[in-house]
Amino acid sequence: MDAFGIIDYIALIVYFGVMASLGPWFAKRARTTEGYFFGDRQFPGWLIGFSLFATSISSITFVAYPADAFRTAWYRMTPNLAQPFAVIFAILVFLPFFRRGMITSAYQYLEMRFGPATRVYAACAFLVSQVLRVSIVLYLISVILYTVTGLNPYISIVAAGVITSCYTVLGGIRAVVWTDFIQAMVLFGGGLLCLVFIVMAVPGGLPEIISTAIADGKLAMADLDPETGELVSIPWTPDLTQKTVTLIFVMGLGHWLWEFSSQQQIIQRYVASRSARDAKIAMWVNCLFSLPTWALFMFLGTALYVFYNYVYESEHAMAVLEGAAGTRPEEILPYFVITQIPAGVTGIILAAVMAAAMSSLSSSINAFSSVMHSDIYARHLAPGKTDRHYVVVAKIVSGILGLTMVVGAALLYALDETTLLDTTTLITSLTAGGLLGVYLLGFFTTLGDDRSMLFGIGFTLLFAAWMSLTQLDWIPEAVQSPIHGYYAGFLSHALMFVVGYLLGKYLFPRKYDERSLDNLTVWTQDDTPIE
Repeated sequence: MDAFGIIDYIALIVYFGVMASLGPWFAKRARTTEGYFFGDRQFPGWLIGFSLFATSISSITFVAYPADAFRTAWYRMTPNLAQPFAVIFAILVFLPFFRRGMITSAYQYLEMRFGPATRVYAACAFLVSQVLRVSIVLYLISVILYTVTGLNPYISIVAAGVITSCYTVLGGIRAVVWTDFIQAMVLFGGGLLCLVFIVMAVPGGLPEIISTAIADGKLAMADLDPETGELVSIPWTPDLTQKTVTLIFVMGLGHWLWEFSSQQQIIQRYVASRSARDAKIAMWVNCLFSLPTWALFMFLGTALYVFYNYVYESEHAMAVLEGAAGTRPEEILPYFVITQIPAGVTGIILAAVMAAAMSSLSSSINAFSSVMHSDIYARHLAPGKTDRHYVVVAKIVSGILGLTMVVGAALLYALDETTLLDTTTLITSLTAGGLLGVYLLGFFTTLGDDRSMLFGIGFTLLFAAWMSLTQLDWIPEAVQSPIHGYYAGFLSHALMFVVGYLLGKYLFPRKYDERSLDNLTVWTQDDTPIE
C-alpha cells in the first residue's frame, strides 16, 4: 500500500490554489447583479455546457456509481438514458419561455403564470433543498479525504467549504462557470486514470473484464435479491409495486424534465448563454459528456468486481461485495485508490473527487443567492434598492450559505448515519413538491392560479409524506403505500398536474381578464424569434 505522500499533497494543494485564485480574478467583473448572477449573459454555449456537465457530476457520482455496479449490475444507469429525450423536450418547450423574457429566476415564470404565492413556495422549497444538498456533498468530501489521506474530517470540511465559498462569493457566476470547466476536465481525467490502472492490473485487459462481466451478469439490468443475495433480472413489464426497467426509465425522464424546468442552476445557465442557439448547444454538450461519464463510473465498478474476484484477493473487498456488517459499497473505489494507485497519481485522483464535489457546491451557492435575491429579497423584503446594494447582499447571502454548509456538514458527520439518510430522504421528498407538475400545467394549459396551485401542492406534499414515511417504515403496515418508493417523485409530479388541473377547471376557474397569458403557455405564444 502506498501512503498518501508529499507528491500527492502537492497535487492537491496546487488544485486548491488554482481554484482559490479564480475568485479574486473575476471579482472586478461581478459588480452588478447582471454580472454577478449571469455574467452579463455573454457565455458561449460550449462553456455553459461544460458548466452544466460539471454540476451534474458530483462526489456522489464518483463513489456511488462504482459502488452500485460493484455490488449489483447496471440497471441504475437506466434513468440517465432518458436524459437525451428530456433535452429535446426542454429545448422545444422550456427554453423559449425562459429565454423570451430573459428572466432572473426559474420561479419568476410561476408568478407571471399563477401568482406570487406559487412563486414564493417554489423558491422556498428550492432554498431548503439546497441547504441540505450542499451540506451532504461537503460531508461526503470529508469522508473521502479522511479515507484516503487520514486528514481530520473537520479540517477537510472547513478547507473545502471555505475555498469553494470564497471563489463563489468573490467571482460570482463567472468564477463558477470557469472553475466548472476546469473541474470537468479534472474529474473526467481522474475517472479515466482509475480505469487505466484497473485495466492494466487485470490479465487480458479490457476484453477480459468485459467477457467476465457478461458471463457473471454484471452488465445486465439486474439487482440483488434481498433474500438470496443473488443477482436477478429486473422485469420490463410496468408494475408500480416493484422495480421495472420501463418505469425506472419513465422515472428518469420525470427527473430530468424536473431538472430542466424548475432548477435554478439550469435555468440560470439558459439565460446566461449569449443566445438561444448557445443555450441549445450547452444542453447537448452537457448530455454528450454526462452520459459517457456516468457509463465510465459504472464501468469502474464492474472492472473493480473483476479485479477483486479474479485477480487480487482482498478480504476487505470481498466483505464489501457481500454486504458484511461495517462495510459500505461506497468504500470500494477509495479503497482501490489507496491500495493500488502509485504515489503522485493518488493526489490527482483525489483532486478529481474534489472537483466533482466543488463544482456542485459552487453552482448551488450561486443559484441559492440568485433565488434569494430575485424571488425573496428584491421582490418582497427590500424592493427598489440600488444595484450595488443587491450585489453586496448577494455576496453576504452566498457567504452565509457557505458557513451554513460547513456547520451542516460537521453536524452530519457527528450524527448517526442512519439518522442522516432517513431525515434526508423525508425532507428531500417534501421539498420536491411536484414542481414539474406545476410547470407542465403552466406551459400546457390555460387553467390555474395561486388558489388551485396551493391546494394542489398541499395534496402533493401529503402524498410525498405518505410515500416517505412508508419507505422509512415509520407508520403502521396497514396504512403503508403499496407503491414502490422509486416512483414517489414521478407520481408526485403527475398528482400535482391532475389535482391542479381539476381544481383550476371546476373549483377555482380563473378569470381570464385578470392577467394576460401572452407568451406564458404553448397556446398563447407569438411568433417572435427567441434571442
